[in-house]
Amino acid sequence: MTARTSAIAATAGSGPPAASGTGPGLAPDDLPDGLVVADEHGRVICFNAAAARITGIAPGDALGRPVGDALPLQDLEGRRWWQLTDPYGGLAIRRGQPERNLLLGGREVLVSARYVRSAPTGPVRRLVIALRGTEARRRTELSHAELIATVAHELRSPLTSVKGFTATLLQKWERFTDDQKRLMLETVDADANRVTRLIAELLDISRIDSGRLEVRRQRIDMVAAVRRHVQAQTTAGQRPDRFLIRMREPLPDLWADPDKVDQVLGNLLENAVRHGAGTVTIEVGPAGGAGGTSGGEGTCVTVSDEGPGIPEESMSRVFTRFWRGSKRGGTGLGLYIVKGIVEAHGGTITVGRAPAGGAQFRFSLPVAAPAFLG
Repeated sequence: MTARTSAIAATAGSGPPAASGTGPGLAPDDLPDGLVVADEHGRVICFNAAAARITGIAPGDALGRPVGDALPLQDLEGRRWWQLTDPYGGLAIRRGQPERNLLLGGREVLVSARYVRSAPTGPVRRLVIALRGTEARRRTELSHAELIATVAHELRSPLTSVKGFTATLLQKWERFTDDQKRLMLETVDADANRVTRLIAELLDISRIDSGRLEVRRQRIDMVAAVRRHVQAQTTAGQRPDRFLIRMREPLPDLWADPDKVDQVLGNLLENAVRHGAGTVTIEVGPAGGAGGTSGGEGTCVTVSDEGPGIPEESMSRVFTRFWRGSKRGGTGLGLYIVKGIVEAHGGTITVGRAPAGGAQFRFSLPVAAPAFLG
């Protein structure tokens, strides 16, 4: 008996048939998660292909056997799970077991169970067990661990500097000249700003991952915002002739969150300056026009440089966490946040190769509506 045919037998007589033409018509082997079903006697009557893949047990070795023998599950302390849970005995009001991490022959699996009863407090007619691999959870845990390690590393340097300079100033204030004091305080201020930016990035990531990133829309002059960021770069020491701003008018009215648009522009320009080379070209125009994106009405911004560009094999990872275009510092979180901000506005962002060979980032924001009309 195959897993598919055994599942059909398991469902026979379990309830009234579905109305003609209704239901998804899925077979157990079509399910992405492992499915194991035991009858009222505790014998396995369904063992789908995903269960075989996750457990490493062939369906033929499980079907017809007591579920405790077919799936000798243990908790992380080595106790037999079936003896602990006793699905066919114990309290008659139990409906199942929540998902938990268990051991099966030395491998970890995520297991949950549902008790199907003939009446609310009747005997168990079917024991339905769902199995999932732990790979996805391990990837999530690894991502969280990497985030913590990155944050710890990025915080250590500025906090050490702040602590060192402030302790030195407090202990030996009279020994330093005014110029020396100013230099130390400027360093402390810069490192404090670095810590503040990192904390802001972490908060943004938390909001993006949980879907709680708020967008407070106001009317925005995108060209003025671009000019402001270019001015900030030149004030910081970049040559004015390194930047070229192109406008394609008329631009539609744009309602977006000005602070978050500043984050996007600041990050893209900083990346172009730090990792690119040559002239940085910023083009602003209506979405859907030449050089724009197809779709509804909105504003499109393209930032291009003349550097080495991004390797083709890396473009799919540009907007993921911790991706770095080079080893020139940074947390690798900026472009992940940029993508989250753009998508929170209902927009899109892409990366490609610029006409001059460098990197080209293009994002578009829909016209949308002001916050007081939302």
